[in-house]
Amino acid sequence: MFTGVAFAVPASAQDAADEAADYPDAIIVTGTRRATTIQDTPINISAIGAEELAQQRIDDVRDIADFTPGLTISDTGPRSTGSIVLRGLSASDVDSAGLNYDDALGVYMGEVPLYYDFKLLDLERVETLLGPQGTLYGLGTLAGAIRYIPNRPNADQVEGEVHARAFAKSHADTFGYQGDMVLNLPIVTDHIAFRTVTGYYYDPGFIDYTLLVQEPGVSLPQPDGPDGVSQEGYGENLMRRDDLNFEKTFTTRNQLLLQTSEDLKVFFTYAFQRTKTDGAQSNSAGVLGTGRYENAARYIEPVNRRAHLVSMEINANVADIFDLVSTTAYTDVRTQSQGDNTDLLLDLDYGYELFPAFSSWNESVTRRKQVNQEVRLVSRHGGPFNWVIGGFYNENKYQSDYAEHVPNHPWVEFGTTPNPEALEYVSYITSKVTEKAIFGEGSVHITPEFQVTAGARYFKYDSTISGAAALPLLGDPLSPYDLDASGGDAGQDGWVWKFNSSYEFTPDVMLYATYSKGYRIGGPNRVAPCDPSIPENPDEYDGPQVICALPSEIQYGPDTTKNIEVGIRAQLFDRALGINFNVFRIKWDGLQVASATTYGVTGITVNGGGARSQGFETSFQLRPVPELSIQGTYSYTDAKLTDDAPGIISVNDPAGSYPSAPVKLDALDGDRLPGSTKNSGSLGATYTMPLTNGDLIANWTATYRGSVVSRLGWDRAYGDKIPSYVLNRASLTYETDSYSLSLFANNIFDKYAVASVANDRSRTGLNDGVLLRYYRQTVVTPRTVGIEGRYKF
Repeated sequence: MFTGVAFAVPASAQDAADEAADYPDAIIVTGTRRATTIQDTPINISAIGAEELAQQRIDDVRDIADFTPGLTISDTGPRSTGSIVLRGLSASDVDSAGLNYDDALGVYMGEVPLYYDFKLLDLERVETLLGPQGTLYGLGTLAGAIRYIPNRPNADQVEGEVHARAFAKSHADTFGYQGDMVLNLPIVTDHIAFRTVTGYYYDPGFIDYTLLVQEPGVSLPQPDGPDGVSQEGYGENLMRRDDLNFEKTFTTRNQLLLQTSEDLKVFFTYAFQRTKTDGAQSNSAGVLGTGRYENAARYIEPVNRRAHLVSMEINANVADIFDLVSTTAYTDVRTQSQGDNTDLLLDLDYGYELFPAFSSWNESVTRRKQVNQEVRLVSRHGGPFNWVIGGFYNENKYQSDYAEHVPNHPWVEFGTTPNPEALEYVSYITSKVTEKAIFGEGSVHITPEFQVTAGARYFKYDSTISGAAALPLLGDPLSPYDLDASGGDAGQDGWVWKFNSSYEFTPDVMLYATYSKGYRIGGPNRVAPCDPSIPENPDEYDGPQVICALPSEIQYGPDTTKNIEVGIRAQLFDRALGINFNVFRIKWDGLQVASATTYGVTGITVNGGGARSQGFETSFQLRPVPELSIQGTYSYTDAKLTDDAPGIISVNDPAGSYPSAPVKLDALDGDRLPGSTKNSGSLGATYTMPLTNGDLIANWTATYRGSVVSRLGWDRAYGDKIPSYVLNRASLTYETDSYSLSLFANNIFDKYAVASVANDRSRTGLNDGVLLRYYRQTVVTPRTVGIEGRYKF
């Protein structure tokens, strides 16, 4: 039940099962593609078992960072997965919206690469491997990998679990609830079984949108000027809706097991999840008098995300020589979103602010379809030498349709009349990235205590993109599909490698060291390519407004990491104390960094310079008496640029009037990398006492997240140093073999804290008399108090 520390038991699955009764806290992990305990695993791996997942109410990936040293996740609410950073390896600005897709790390559900934040239901454990893992996994894993290990169908007996949770949240007007159920059904004893888990989440939300326009393009978004809003002006033009960052999620995962024996198993999986919300988990930093839990957007900002996952996994023992593991998967992810677009268009300085009722909203529909095939052979013949070899294929198709609305905008200069459906800009992008790789590693036990491992990977990818953009207000067609598309192709190949060694001084003390290289493939930027007639130098262009990517901006290249680390694991005082400790140093080259296009200042990714991340991570578990467990984690990460990166930071000219042409600042050697903490940790205690036919379990856990900088060069580029904070959670549970009942509280002291921000402070203040609402602060979830129960059968 503890992250990163497990009691030592023998490595084979059979031995682990035999001794589970003696060491109930032992967590068997398979991060090295073999069943071992954490104590016996010679790489940096941490694990959260099913008991702790339930006890700490860890529902999705956003909750994992509190208990995993070296991992920073900014919870940006249900609109996205959030922003995940392993060991400081991020160079782009933080964001209040978060991300839905991150190719710096590999995420797996069992053996299936995962491209969506499925809820963590019915899992045996979650494993996090820090550092490049490209010789063991099909994905590139530049920074590491996260593995969700699901409970598998059981062909021997009917079993299941029902779970329900109800809670109240500070600053919310209604109650929240969650319900889920697991059911396992043997269909043919020992040969066919079906397992399903289905759940529904309703979180009431706590962010109020208080300055919504009543009638777009007619109502005044700023009825009384930039200094405030009168009661009369509000009543005639504005309205509010409360708790818009609610979450409504339906999720299901279904597995069918077919097996002839333990030597041949086939798993078919279908998973589906849909999440809906109407607003962001962010405030507007006091604009027009808004409060800590209020957003000043002019429009509601709904998001509808859904994902389908279909997979087939084959596990076969081939003559006791090797295991064949083959995984075929198809993922289809679709996201529909809308947002307030007003400040972006005002920033372009095309005179929109001359119309007092001007406002704009955008809508986006993206779809990502991925086909994966991974085949891996894992030796099982015994002896001093063992090996893993595999192949990987991934096809990623991406489609994006985007539109910016300017309802009822009477732009006489262009002959337009007020139209509630008026479009300012529309675009589409389609891209395809194909990646192929072969990988493998071998280990030799020179003595029973001393082993050496070496691995390598060869990869090759190809990328193509096409698209078009139209400006209907300027007379272009309403659809960009009526225009000729343009695009480009790119690709690259290369090698990564790994060396690892470990020595067991005793069965309870192991020293290990790893040197590994990671990579992340390049790809297309999601901006329509420029027409070939548009010059590279914007000073030579005198045409109308245009938003597009020049040939040099269409694609970006791969980046690589080289990681060296040394660690020690120890079980001391007859296993009363378990300790993990490691130090690491990572060199990052060609890092992928967020920048902006020359035309339209639209976000893209570019390659620039190098960086270094170094530090240490530690975790422990102490049992001074059998009833009491004290556990903690701590990590220190010092991540900085090591090269200057010219012109990749975009700010508004502080010497000019707003709006102004963006100024491109240089990122400098020594700039701290954004998005991750230097210091983070957790400390908790669990006390268990027998009571009638069960146990009474009390837990208190405090988590600390250190300060985070919002962008490269934050102190000179109008960024933020987001302050550190401590959150506390507690639970009291009565548990028997068949049921449990819990009282719980998260963020007990209702701590207000900022987790992330959107945009920089050069985009605040007035734009020709209009008070900007660009800048936002994502806030942590306030105090939540509730009750939950589980029943197992």
